[in-house]
Amino acid sequence: MTKSKPKVKEVNAETGEEIIRDATAEEIAVYEAEQAFEASKLAEAQAKEVAKAAILDRIGLTADELKTILG
Repeated sequence: MTKSKPKVKEVNAETGEEIIRDATAEEIAVYEAEQAFEASKLAEAQAKEVAKAAILDRIGLTADELKTILG
């Protein structure tokens, strides 16, 4: 099965005319770069949460207990 090209919807604000067309190679590259960036941000945030949980486990506190201590 062949992969279809992503589509881009353009709307003329004055007339309301809508055009749906194939995305250009540049638009696809920008979209893929944005997706990769968001995935890396998510992975970084998840790694930080794992590290925080490991530290709390090591010192024997829950996240709620630490929040109470830090007030």
